[in-house]
Amino acid sequence: MDKFTAVTDAVGGSLALSALVATIPLLTFFIMLLVVKARAHWSALVALAASILVASFGFTMPFDLAGLSALRGAIYGLVICWVILGAIWFYQITVLSGRFEDLRRTFDRLGGGDLRIQAILIAFCFGGLLEALAGFGAPVAITATMILALGVKPLKAAITVLLANTAPVAFGAVAVPIVTAGDVGGKDPHVIATIVGHQAPFLAMFVPVILLFILDGMKGVKDAWLPAFVIGISFAVAQWITAATPAYNLTDVVACIVSMGAAVLFLRFWKPRGVEGVRERYGLPSQSEEKEALPAVRVWMALLPYLIVVAIFGIVNLNAGLKAWLKTVAIKINIPALSSRLVTKDGTPVKDAPYTFTWLSNPGTLLIISGLIVAVVYFFFNEKGRYGFKFPAVFAEFGSVIYRMRWTILTIASVLALAYVMNFSGQTVAMGTFLAGLGTIYAVLAPVLGWIGTAVTGSDTSANALFSKLQVSAAENLQHAGVSGATPELMLAANTTGGVVGKMISPQSLAIAATSVDMEGKESDILKAVVPWSFAMLVVVCLLVFLQTNILSFLVP
Repeated sequence: MDKFTAVTDAVGGSLALSALVATIPLLTFFIMLLVVKARAHWSALVALAASILVASFGFTMPFDLAGLSALRGAIYGLVICWVILGAIWFYQITVLSGRFEDLRRTFDRLGGGDLRIQAILIAFCFGGLLEALAGFGAPVAITATMILALGVKPLKAAITVLLANTAPVAFGAVAVPIVTAGDVGGKDPHVIATIVGHQAPFLAMFVPVILLFILDGMKGVKDAWLPAFVIGISFAVAQWITAATPAYNLTDVVACIVSMGAAVLFLRFWKPRGVEGVRERYGLPSQSEEKEALPAVRVWMALLPYLIVVAIFGIVNLNAGLKAWLKTVAIKINIPALSSRLVTKDGTPVKDAPYTFTWLSNPGTLLIISGLIVAVVYFFFNEKGRYGFKFPAVFAEFGSVIYRMRWTILTIASVLALAYVMNFSGQTVAMGTFLAGLGTIYAVLAPVLGWIGTAVTGSDTSANALFSKLQVSAAENLQHAGVSGATPELMLAANTTGGVVGKMISPQSLAIAATSVDMEGKESDILKAVVPWSFAMLVVVCLLVFLQTNILSFLVP
């Protein structure tokens, strides 16, 4: 059967027209969600159908190959759902154990009794740590449920975790996005990490204050801007320093620990203002009504699940030998018609067509292992009369979570199917190539490629895999045009940091957040709330990258 090679000028022999047509599936999704107000899974399915039609009639991809590309993407989507399933089930174990109230009160102490600071510590610091070790949507799923349990309203909880999941994403999952950019672009990942470390901190230092505004408006900013800046600036400084060292893959681990430690230390000497007011606005009991003592053993048992998660992910991801062995336990999925007929310009098969599911090292499996360990510990160290933990309920809850996630699973599988159709048919690259060919103005727009790639795929790593070669080519063209500061490494860093602010509007992230806060079917409400922030942050990143090509060139090694 005929082989297919994606080209970027398939529509009328014009790159610009091809790029314009390639936007149809994404526009379809957002119009369905925002204008038609359809549920996320219907929006994703209609957008998927649009992407297949555009691939077949616009980009001349055989219809069966477009369908198989969708199947390949859906398979990867189910793998991501496995991670989210593990994350939500893990959280439910803490709920079943009856210890989540102890955890809420523990964070109450850490946050000086201020619900807003507690939410920032969970979403930004702890969520960043989970991003650094797990990624794949697990940080959003876990921290959203935790913040919801504090008493934060569902919509605010969803917005908070999506905005918090920005600055840490660049170095997420032990710097895999940056390593991918270096591998695909043929450049030193250490240099790329250093430049990203001179970009992401400018977002990080302000994110906690933005979260404060989301949680409690200007009243919250006036009351608690100082500890919010302490959290943001300490994170930014640690990120800046660590990113420039050979241990750049631990950047977010260090930054999250430093920022949380700085916050706890600062709150020993500074008492938050307006604590009772915010508790009243959220309908929570005053601190004076919570008179019961909280013994140290209950604090440790409440924190135990998350200590176990950090320990297991740390051991697996930071031990190269163990990580390599775990990856040998895998399920290889190959769609012969796709892997044999989908080829690059030089005739070699597209490398992403086959898929190897390294299930034992997958974050979802590690979360389930963590959950089982927690369940065993809670079962044997259960205080009778206080915690009614029953071990069989753990397994019943797993089925309950699958049922609850059924529409989310369909949404994410459809979104990833859409992403793979767009990628394999050339739609995504057509948009990227058009942007990269805009001349010297591209020095400002470079992060937009990463933003688009992450919005489509839900992954900064995938965005770097898609566009890194394109970024290097664009940098070389800019240098020939006289923009000497636009080095390939800077453009690769721009792609990474641009992707950071695109993740919050990706359909995948929206679906995860909506499911975690019991807002299935209301993804459009979340999208409306986060889109302005995504655009605003993208503008900041674009300006920063442009300044790094000239005035701030000293920030580029």
